[in-house]
Amino acid sequence: MLLLTLCSVPCWAAESVAVVRSGSAKVGEPAPSFTVEAVAGAAIKSVSLEDYRGKWLVLFFYPADFSFICPTEITGFNKELERFKKLGAEVLGGSVDSKYAHLAWIKRGDLGELKYPLFSDMKKEMAGRYGILDAKEGVALRGLFIIDPNGVVQYQVVHNLSIGRSVEEVLRVLEGLQTANLCPLNWKPGQKTLNR
Repeated sequence: MLLLTLCSVPCWAAESVAVVRSGSAKVGEPAPSFTVEAVAGAAIKSVSLEDYRGKWLVLFFYPADFSFICPTEITGFNKELERFKKLGAEVLGGSVDSKYAHLAWIKRGDLGELKYPLFSDMKKEMAGRYGILDAKEGVALRGLFIIDPNGVVQYQVVHNLSIGRSVEEVLRVLEGLQTANLCPLNWKPGQKTLNR
């Protein structure tokens, strides 16, 4: 089934998918460690996976600063940040752009008052370790990972460059994971799970 799906997409997409599969981030396994520089407010600081130990982390990659879809995702996560925090989760986003590009984009005002850090993965090492580097385009695909308080990947999704993610779906999955129960198709927070 997966082979048929891969063969039915255009050649360039199949190449990107092949790159995605080569990474080491896998559900149920420890998240690849990282230490990168990030822009938080107007300051540049170092962030690492260890900084988020004991909390849920929603880690997302986007392709490029000063683009079209990316600011809609960044501001969308920012708008719902309090909902993530109520669930004991932090949000960390970033791309392969430099910290200075991030800072310029924030200062220009395109992202509003951003309340979570944007990391810089200029060497593309983090995107490579998470398996979402599109080497042909030289950018990270729209990869998103939910990492539990013990540093284990519990969810991952990767989108093509041309389609944005759903913040509501990420919140739904996060709440589902936190129930530690079996959540059926189209389960929504507040509904019964299969083993409750």
